[in-house]
Amino acid sequence: MADLKDEKHQSYEANGLEKQETQTGFVDDEILPEDNADHLQRRLGNRQIQLIAIGGSIGTAVFVSIGSGLVRGGPGSLFIAYAIYSCFLGLINNGMAEMTVLHPVSGGFVRMAGHWVDDAWGFMAGWNFYLYEGLIIPFEITALNLVLSYWSDHIPVAAICAACIVLYGLINVLAVRAYGEAEFWLSGGKVILIFMVFALTFVTMVGGNPKHDAYGFRYWNNPGAFAEHRTTGSLGRFEGFLACLWSASFTVVGPEYISMVAAEAKRPRIYIKNAFKTVYWRFAIFFIGSALCVGIVVAYNDPVLVGIVTGTSGGSGTAAASPYVIAMSHLGINGLPHVVNALLCTSIFSAGNTYTYCATRTLYGLALEGRAPKFLQKCTKNGVPIYCFAITMLFPILSFLQVGNGSSVVLGWLVNLVTAGGVITYIVMGTTYIFFYRACKAQGIDRNLFPYTGWFQPYCGYLGTAWMVTIVCTYGYSAFKPWDVGSFFSYYTMLLLAPCTFTFWKVIKRTKFVKPHEADLVWERPIVDAYEASFISPPIGFWTEMLQLVGIGRKKNKDRRSSVASY
Repeated sequence: MADLKDEKHQSYEANGLEKQETQTGFVDDEILPEDNADHLQRRLGNRQIQLIAIGGSIGTAVFVSIGSGLVRGGPGSLFIAYAIYSCFLGLINNGMAEMTVLHPVSGGFVRMAGHWVDDAWGFMAGWNFYLYEGLIIPFEITALNLVLSYWSDHIPVAAICAACIVLYGLINVLAVRAYGEAEFWLSGGKVILIFMVFALTFVTMVGGNPKHDAYGFRYWNNPGAFAEHRTTGSLGRFEGFLACLWSASFTVVGPEYISMVAAEAKRPRIYIKNAFKTVYWRFAIFFIGSALCVGIVVAYNDPVLVGIVTGTSGGSGTAAASPYVIAMSHLGINGLPHVVNALLCTSIFSAGNTYTYCATRTLYGLALEGRAPKFLQKCTKNGVPIYCFAITMLFPILSFLQVGNGSSVVLGWLVNLVTAGGVITYIVMGTTYIFFYRACKAQGIDRNLFPYTGWFQPYCGYLGTAWMVTIVCTYGYSAFKPWDVGSFFSYYTMLLLAPCTFTFWKVIKRTKFVKPHEADLVWERPIVDAYEASFISPPIGFWTEMLQLVGIGRKKNKDRRSSVASY
């Protein structure tokens, strides 16, 4: 073990990192190969990490809310907008991957923001992301009720809300391994569903449907590829494109969820890196592919789809919530719409489950940094932040709002409210990476020696951040003409809250921006290095774990750690 320790020290010196005392109070020479510097436990395997990464990105918006962008902008605008937005979010993911693989800390990007930018920046980032994740939980429950109405208008809304709250509570109050296993299977259902609708699109468009109608790209020609929104002519089509861009900003997500689970991954330097690297494929297949398919199977002026988006259908299930289910009904496909709708239900439930987990861990990360009450640091013996979990479970109660209002109306409120919060999260990530890059350069650290090095930096960070700033500032332009106070606050509440929380913490704590040459680039890295070095078996590949799951392969080929407690 002495040799291992020397190698670890040499690796720090090679990166320009000196031995120093960490925030946990351990000195480099005395660090134990613990899971984390806090009470969270690294129990998520490779297959769970990969499926959680997919499950976090594929939510209700991909199957249901994407229809609102199609109605307002048309299939051409939808496809272009999703492609452009995915590319810019890929730039943010590039920097986030480099930071997270090197520092897979509890609280993810939220704690990084406070550590490398400004404590007030971390305070703002944490509470923005916590509110964003918390508010999106009732969004998913509301969407679930809308999808369930396909089968009956008499399903008790309050009962579904209560059932979701109870199930989210049961899954998340157990050990993280239980959450990971549940999310693995639920996310698997999402993957099956999305490839099912892709196959449906191709087969039906070439004539494989009960009507033998090879409709192809008919809806791109009639009613057309670009819809007019708010106004007419070229300006109206441009506004339609903007509406699709706002839809993409709500739908296309991913890097934040990988960052949040990094502290509970078994082999973060390997499994988290692989998860980040596959984000680009997920953007291309799941988001851009969905934008293309949904514009093929249904017209943007379809009366049923328009009724769902505008709320004029009353949220009735005879007008199915998903554009794909609407298309199948029009083509006379029987049976399959029920299967798709059932998988939609599990997908929506899975998304809400992921948001509950992320919100809980975000609040816990805030507590660790002193940006939330200290009592929230309390964890159960299974590594669950119990008080953070209890507070987070108050958010799903907002789903009961739909009892007095239509589901589609409540969906609209929540989408407008939380979209800005999601974009602010990406601004935080981009800004944090810029500060991190500057610190590396000022301290003479060779980034090529990191476990993962982002490409074309720092330009990716600057371009991605500038794009997200533009999006969040113009997102609610429709509230200005004609002026509408209600719309203004529904669009910009999160944006107005961000500078308020930043200023509040900066004034109260008198914080200062971190100077590049003073930034702590060691942080909890020695603990992670010691933890990684404690493994005596090589990392397990995703497909190897999948084969082991079904009983194929050698069971002994598992992640095994050394029995030596310290070195």
